[in-house]
Amino acid sequence: MKLAKSLLLLLLGTLISDWGIASFLLPNQFIDGGVTGISMLLANFVGLPLAFWLVVVNLPFVLIGYRHISREFTIKTGVAIAAAALWLLIIPFPVLTDDLLLASVFGGIFVGAGVGLAMRGGGVTDGTEILALILSKRMAATVGEVILLMNIAIFLFAAIFVGTEPALYSVLTYFAASKTIDFLLHGIESYNGVMIVSSQSEKVREMLLSQLGRGVTILKGIGGYTAAEQDILYCVVTRLELTRLRNIVKEVDHQAFIVISPVHEVMGGVIKQRSF
Repeated sequence: MKLAKSLLLLLLGTLISDWGIASFLLPNQFIDGGVTGISMLLANFVGLPLAFWLVVVNLPFVLIGYRHISREFTIKTGVAIAAAALWLLIIPFPVLTDDLLLASVFGGIFVGAGVGLAMRGGGVTDGTEILALILSKRMAATVGEVILLMNIAIFLFAAIFVGTEPALYSVLTYFAASKTIDFLLHGIESYNGVMIVSSQSEKVREMLLSQLGRGVTILKGIGGYTAAEQDILYCVVTRLELTRLRNIVKEVDHQAFIVISPVHEVMGGVIKQRSF
């Protein structure tokens, strides 16, 4: 069942991503970021179809991923890349708009939605992520920073060989895709860690448990100014629950000190589970 769900997400994700590329980006000479963008540039200048370049350019990265990441991840990524190439060959995607702004924004949304679904299925559709994961372990940079630097170089080449205006629209496409990927991976209910320091910590804890239904962890701390022992409450809530949490805390203690920070992933505990 789990394997079937992963396969479905990979196939559906690559189909949606290809729809964005073929119906919005290619007709307007926009490019995507990463290896897909390199493949689109090669298809534009060498003449061979994009499906061919997607497989050829991604192949070395897939082999690197097999050696340095995991066999399962590499197999799923290989399936995603092969499916992306197959959809482009067998489906005659229609051109949906020639408006440059609409094409860049909605092309990015479709591409981002497809990539996000593929990532939820356990693979990626672009070898850039594989290279970034490996380079980040050997450099003082995060995966996101490595991907950003690589994409900057790709868009600079696009500006030289395709033109400044298509390259700028391609950057807009990239940002639209990034935001869509974030939404699909983390959702509107993205999690936030909340730390609360209050003289009424016990009452705040009871209110959070009874009214918000969230688990609360009590940390023991010592005030840096008073040197007095202090209970510190920590809980994880969704973005939609932040306002309600603030109101609950302020109702009990309007002088409470609250620190809110984003949480990328939550497992276990009294947290609402995602459907997949």
